[in-house]
Amino acid sequence: MSENERLELAELLFPNIKKTREDYEKMYPKRDLPEGAMVTRYGPSPTGSVHLGNLYSAFCDMVYARQSNGVFFLRIEDTDSKREVEGGKENITSVLKGFEITPNEGYSFGGNYGSYVQSERTEIYQTFVKELIVSGDAYPCFMSEEEIAAIREEQEINKIQIGIYGMYAQDRDLSLDEIKKHLDNGDPYVIRLKSKGDPKKEVEIDDLIKGKLKFAERNLDDVLLKKDGTPTYHLAHVVDDHFMRTTHVIRDDSWVSSIPLHIELFNLLGFELPRYAHIAPITIKDSETGAIRKLSKRKDPWAGAKYYEESGIPLDALHLYLATITNTNFEEWYLNNSDKEITDFKFSFDKMAVGGTSFDQAKLMNICKTYFSRKSGEEVYNETLEFAKRFDTEYAKLLEDNKDMMIKFFSIEKDGDRPRKDIAKYSDVKEEFSYAIDSMFEKENYSKLESDKTYDLDLIKEYIENVNLDVTNEEWFNSIKEFSVAHGYAGSPKDYKKDPDNYKGHVGDVCEALRVVITGRTKSPDLFSIMKILGKDKINKRISLYEKHINKN
Repeated sequence: MSENERLELAELLFPNIKKTREDYEKMYPKRDLPEGAMVTRYGPSPTGSVHLGNLYSAFCDMVYARQSNGVFFLRIEDTDSKREVEGGKENITSVLKGFEITPNEGYSFGGNYGSYVQSERTEIYQTFVKELIVSGDAYPCFMSEEEIAAIREEQEINKIQIGIYGMYAQDRDLSLDEIKKHLDNGDPYVIRLKSKGDPKKEVEIDDLIKGKLKFAERNLDDVLLKKDGTPTYHLAHVVDDHFMRTTHVIRDDSWVSSIPLHIELFNLLGFELPRYAHIAPITIKDSETGAIRKLSKRKDPWAGAKYYEESGIPLDALHLYLATITNTNFEEWYLNNSDKEITDFKFSFDKMAVGGTSFDQAKLMNICKTYFSRKSGEEVYNETLEFAKRFDTEYAKLLEDNKDMMIKFFSIEKDGDRPRKDIAKYSDVKEEFSYAIDSMFEKENYSKLESDKTYDLDLIKEYIENVNLDVTNEEWFNSIKEFSVAHGYAGSPKDYKKDPDNYKGHVGDVCEALRVVITGRTKSPDLFSIMKILGKDKINKRISLYEKHINKN
């Protein structure tokens, strides 16, 4: 087909496309950013709920852009309209805002490089497909689904490459008159790339995470525009990343196989190729098969973003975990720099995992516990109250009614060298401190005790009657040791172990009895601190409750 015929065909296919490459270059100029600034994008499809892998990818986009004084933007990639779910776009933005992974610009965030929704950018994509028609690098293909299926079947039988190429690209060299005849008949068509790739040759890319990658050139006539005139992901990705001035494409490594096609499109369109960084997926060891697999929203409660919100994983703690799996050296740095923030750490692509990134539930929980251990009692109270207002209004009311007392409970063992680590998420607080509020304690009624062991109530009553709570912790422990020895108990476990027949038990047993009666459990934060907060009147009420409990049993 001659150049004039291609010009005529382009106008025939795209009569309403009047803008040119130059128009869009002026509309979306190069960004005025400092040297080395990264422009990254998170490009989710609104086809379902957000999962941990999505958050991880968006987190990487955010930290690399932020530390380089660049731009992180959100682009909605909705070219697959059949799979889009209602409210999908709003869910994406809600999750990003809720998890404080906040783009500088993009869909719902504003910016000068929009629209940031691909379905609203069809005219831009068609402009460049029109240009490819003129250059002879694209053509309309009228092949039916049945014809394509028959070709695929033949290729599978012959065990050769699947796709439309070479002799199988039946409409590649249609004449202008033949194309006009199809159009006059109203035959549906797609626009295909007229690939010049040679599988005997190689393309190479320096992936920032995986290093040098080599591929055979792609020789398939991939679809650029679908029958409805909307683009495929591959075309939209290339055009958008150019005009949104993306410098670094950080994405899941499932897209690695698409690199040859993307390189071909960037080259054909005369666009500068961005740097690619393909991140490893988050994997987990299957509890049933023992095999390593990708994290699954269906199988793993930890996979869905909603879990983190509803269970009350602190945002800062989740960010710390994401930072830990982003760079292998982050965890050690953070442990040695407890006074610093994530923003103080310099992330680097060469410290990112090349293979699968294993999800470590225990590590996440440990990070969360460390996070809580570094919070003051008042901070724990305020953050837990905010969580309860959203997910447990009844508990929120109890917290508000008992504010001063609860802050004191949350402050126990916060000032020492080894602050306690009993809370991993906001939903744990209600459980861990249920003994603090009388109404909750009475409702539990010692249900958390795992044995039928009973304690000497007369001993406990006598001790509480005479105990002085207006002393230091050390003075209190000395007094309970003296009380224990006076009542036939050893002053230490060591003394008891030496001569067990000579004692009823040791001071730890007396403390255990007090702990069980006062808290309804065998483990709790510092016992004396709890006793001081409750006071003798409340403690005596609990002694009465315990007496009823053992009499009932």
